[in-house]
Amino acid sequence: MKQLILDLRPDRLPTLENFVPGSNAELLESLARLAATGLGTHLYLWGDSGSGRSHLLRAAVARALDEGRPAFFLSAEEITDRLPEDQNALLAIDDVDRLSSDAQVALFNAFNRARANAQSLLLSGPAAPRGLALREDLRTRIGQSLIFEVHPLDDATRESILHSLAQRRGLRLSGEVSNYLLTHARRDPPGMAAALDALDAASLEHKRPVTLPLLRELMQQGLRI
Repeated sequence: MKQLILDLRPDRLPTLENFVPGSNAELLESLARLAATGLGTHLYLWGDSGSGRSHLLRAAVARALDEGRPAFFLSAEEITDRLPEDQNALLAIDDVDRLSSDAQVALFNAFNRARANAQSLLLSGPAAPRGLALREDLRTRIGQSLIFEVHPLDDATRESILHSLAQRRGLRLSGEVSNYLLTHARRDPPGMAAALDALDAASLEHKRPVTLPLLRELMQQGLRI
């Protein structure tokens, strides 16, 4: 089966509006304020893989740019020994647990000059600060930030999101198909959207409606969800 190329739909673009809040409403409000004007402090958010940490960082950067602030999204792997020093900038750094030794020094220095540069730091990681394998002085600085855990969505909310995404694509999902997707596919909203796009394209290619037998057949042929 040929590889399916997925298009970039509006519900894929990371914004604060299309992040389903669940139990994270206070976090979203804080991110909106941080992006607009800063909070007078920095913000660290943590959660399991698939919880939406990267989405939230990219969304905050997008909001800051809309507000006219310089803003940068940086993955840990691309940071060397320097970070941007632009005045009033928002620096969003994903997966701080993966920072190299030089990058950890760069982030520590960014904390030290943040007040002078009027910068805001937005950081993410897989664990609370005390669980990060980082140099102690950097861990302490992160621990002094405003800290939020990104809470996972409950099953009822995931099912509602799945059906909403399907509706936007003109897809009708039977209970069998939706249950199968929620059990076997990625359970974060971007993963659900990718699975539905792949399933929609495969259904059109094979000229067959979306059913559980088709879904299983396509997965046997190499469809990845």
